[in-house]
Amino acid sequence: MQFRVLGSFEVIESAVDIAPTAPKPRQVIALLALRRNSVVQTSELIDELWEDDPPVSAMTTLQTYIYKLRKIFQKCGAGEILQTRPAGYMLTVPDEDVDLYWFEQAIKEGRAILDRGDPVRAAEILADALAMWRGPALVDVTAGTLLSAYVARLEEVRFRALELRIETDLRVGRHLELIGELKSLVVRYPLHEGFHSSLMTALHHSGRRYEALDVYRTLRANLVEQLGLEPGRDVQRLHQALLSADLPAASGNGSAPIPEPGLTRSAAEGGEDIVAPARLPAVTGFAGRESEVERLCRRVTAPPRGPRGTGRIAVISGMPGVGKTALAAHAAHRVRSAFGDGHLYADLRGSAESARDSAEVAHAFLRALGVPGHRIPEGIEERGTLLRSATAGRDLLMVLDDAASVAQVRPLLPDGPGCAVIITSRRRLEGLAGAWNLPIDVLDRADGLELLAGVIGRPRVRREREGAESLVDACDCLPLALRCVGDRLAAMPGYPLARMAEELTRSRQRLPELRFGDLDVRSRFDSSYERLGDEEQGVFALLSMLPSDFTADAAADLLGWDVPAARRALDHLLDHHLVRSVQHNGSVRYGFPKLARMYARERLTTLIQARGGGRRAARTPAPAAR
Repeated sequence: MQFRVLGSFEVIESAVDIAPTAPKPRQVIALLALRRNSVVQTSELIDELWEDDPPVSAMTTLQTYIYKLRKIFQKCGAGEILQTRPAGYMLTVPDEDVDLYWFEQAIKEGRAILDRGDPVRAAEILADALAMWRGPALVDVTAGTLLSAYVARLEEVRFRALELRIETDLRVGRHLELIGELKSLVVRYPLHEGFHSSLMTALHHSGRRYEALDVYRTLRANLVEQLGLEPGRDVQRLHQALLSADLPAASGNGSAPIPEPGLTRSAAEGGEDIVAPARLPAVTGFAGRESEVERLCRRVTAPPRGPRGTGRIAVISGMPGVGKTALAAHAAHRVRSAFGDGHLYADLRGSAESARDSAEVAHAFLRALGVPGHRIPEGIEERGTLLRSATAGRDLLMVLDDAASVAQVRPLLPDGPGCAVIITSRRRLEGLAGAWNLPIDVLDRADGLELLAGVIGRPRVRREREGAESLVDACDCLPLALRCVGDRLAAMPGYPLARMAEELTRSRQRLPELRFGDLDVRSRFDSSYERLGDEEQGVFALLSMLPSDFTADAAADLLGWDVPAARRALDHLLDHHLVRSVQHNGSVRYGFPKLARMYARERLTTLIQARGGGRRAARTPAPAAR
């Protein structure tokens, strides 16, 4: 029996697709297939099927879907593969029976063969891997929150495989064959510098230098108009080389010495080449924060205070959706000219279901710095040592986005005094030696208006100023919330801003309204909430019963704890930026950001319903001193 997720969802038995056609059973089996050989909790399946509005009969209905799926498998003599487990279900399927497994194995094999110096064979394997895709991932399956996350991951893996295959084809010298595909890609991704560099390379080697120069002009115009940025240094150097005719045209096998896309090279001492990667992310959804930007830029460009660049490590922390990544990317672009040996970026996915492995990130960084794959050791300690060696003596900027912990970050830190690191995290990352912490909160109203204007247009904000201000207030000046509302309004050019603000303000369930496309405020709070322990989740929910401004004594009274215990719980929530603290008349007072409080109230309702016989078993703190 074969399970296919790379395109339309199919379950193939004896050349026949036996997958259910009803939307919700199809949704259930697709999620079970992606999470094969591991238990999918009942609560996860219910959340996937009904999100925030499950019916009273949700559990019974889910059991009916499972029964129908078992009947399908039993007809094929495979009824045992769908098993009931405590608190959930598990689909027991060999990895070899899922097309995603073979795709991922092919990508690993192609990368390994490329590292061993056989780009021709690598290109063939990568092309075969991409040919396994029959369309967008799970294109015919209704996707809830969990499936949407898996689909996004699958499409990202596919995208990276495409980039690798194009890079490999360029090494082989298939320049003419790539032109048509690359022209299509730069239209679909007008800000992707790598695809534009690849197209410039392919056109040059095909004797069409004038077209390559025109590609650069188009890219530059798009970046300047949409982001206010110049192209990265690698693309600029390629452009200058084409202008000066320093690059010979293709001859013989069609290849010529031209920089690889995404990399620039400069002569190193001893005659070797040093790779200067240019991999900063594009800046999106940024406005204001002038003071924070200036302080951050000064910090990462200041003279180092130690042999490992002590003092040039900056940690940006804040609540979900507050704009940490945008600030880091904006500042990194501002100071990139100070780091002539390149820029590295990695999304550590610390707020995702599983954080990214540091060893994987170290491998990617070493490859970007020009270290051959066969020289990269397996263990994280060995890779960390090699990374420190590779960065020693360089002026390098590193951006580590969405870090989960100090332990995840520490092996990735560079060793050169000319290096600097910008880290973003939902936690404070206390204990990172030499780091400068920059906690950020929501925007002020003026910056919130500026961000909204950047999405829906300044003329519209000027015309409806009062409605725009009400809308910013309804979003509590949270950048992600403003992006969600702004994107929705951009799709409805005639919709009054005041009416949207009124709808948000009157809604008893505001968080579901703050979702548009891939942007979702509640899912960001969900990921932070799930990283709390059971007791801390209960404390977070219960504290929403207090006034908007409260003391540790008031929290202790509510919880039935002594004050030191309550203060420790509050400190933990502060570390996750789920509550705020301020000094007031010599005492510390606490409070929720507005949207965090709404989320906490929702969680409190869920806990109360669960205790009353609802569908979820949740634990609240015992009201006893500890």
